Amino acid sequence: MTERVLLVGGGGREHAIADALAPDCDLYACASNRNPGVDRLAEEFRALDPSDPDAVVEYAEDVEATLVVVGPEGPLDAGVVDALEDAGIYAFGPKQAEARIETDKTFQREFMAEADVPGQAGFETFTDAEAAADYVENVEGDVAVKPAGLTGGKGVRVTGDQVTKAEAADYVRTAGHDEWVIEERLVGEEITVQALIANGEFRATPVAHDHGRAYEDDEGPNTGGMGSIAGPEKLLPFVTEAEYEAALETIDAVVEGLPDYRGVLYGQFMLTPEGPKVVEFNARFGDPEAMNTLPAMETPLLDVLTAARDGNPLPELTFAEVATVCKYAVPEGYPTNPEGGVRLTIDESSVGDARLFYASVDAREDGVYTTTSRSFAVVGSGETLAEANAQAEAALTDLPDGVRVRHDIGSEELLQRRIDHLAELRGE
Repeated sequence: MTERVLLVGGGGREHAIADALAPDCDLYACASNRNPGVDRLAEEFRALDPSDPDAVVEYAEDVEATLVVVGPEGPLDAGVVDALEDAGIYAFGPKQAEARIETDKTFQREFMAEADVPGQAGFETFTDAEAAADYVENVEGDVAVKPAGLTGGKGVRVTGDQVTKAEAADYVRTAGHDEWVIEERLVGEEITVQALIANGEFRATPVAHDHGRAYEDDEGPNTGGMGSIAGPEKLLPFVTEAEYEAALETIDAVVEGLPDYRGVLYGQFMLTPEGPKVVEFNARFGDPEAMNTLPAMETPLLDVLTAARDGNPLPELTFAEVATVCKYAVPEGYPTNPEGGVRLTIDESSVGDARLFYASVDAREDGVYTTTSRSFAVVGSGETLAEANAQAEAALTDLPDGVRVRHDIGSEELLQRRIDHLAELRGE
């Protein structure tokens, strides 16, 4: 029987998921925006609110979906997986309670403490903004200031790096959030390890490294991710085998502490002199890291999903030994004052051997338009990171008007800075 898979979501992550699934199933999709890459791969697309459980269940029933894959965090937070399960439809993604590991940062830290998950950072939680602001102003040492709920990767402020303590306290008082988590500032370099989880077991993917700052040389505010690098093997040049294994131990402890968890767990770790510490968990594939991971994965993603649904052991994951460099094109002004509604003229034939993944754009009858989020990503691959970077850069020589990229992502200079920084912290 050919599986009928419904994909929920319309971003770059979902285009990568669709690309991985479409050869092996009848793919259907729904999102609030018409992603032209997803639309092209799907048998049918329906425009709807992906965070409306009733609407998603209705469409899943209409297309007789045998599997549903929920891409973004919003529908997980809204209980879409719970509603699908109540309707007798299997969805690969955590239910609302388990998704709190991303959607509720207070739950995340308190769960880690109660379950003795390694890699914990020092933290305090607050239900009153004024109390949180007072703490930020008076605490010894620098801190990471985080609203407890979802912020699209743009809500964190770090003192001693991005802002002063006075600026961070003012942010807490004026941002409109009541619940806050104030964590110790972690100094090091960040990595991502993603895992596919079901039935109490997990399969890990290689290390990826996201570049969250908006501008060249890691300047500017945090974003949803301006690009990422991975490979050519499971590590990166600044990551040790021991650090990767420590990250896996953390993921294993989460799986043990949340035995009903299913879907993808994204672990973001800071490599510190004391070992990897958890920056955050996400309850889905990373965006942009999915665009490094899924094109390199040789194990069919559908095989993982059907094994999860049927209660079978998850297949071992194999990956091509290629390096990948992903660079996002984002609207001018992103992330603080993005200018959406610009018609994009993209010559897909000009990207050469690189891969093009559409993200938060809207395909209309007269063309493809930007929204106020990231527009599209280009992924280069090669035997080395330098080769992958060259391929990605070659695909971006004729960038459309109205968008910009961080050209330094994947550069030898930026990579060497990571290597040198960690060597200094490790005392090498």
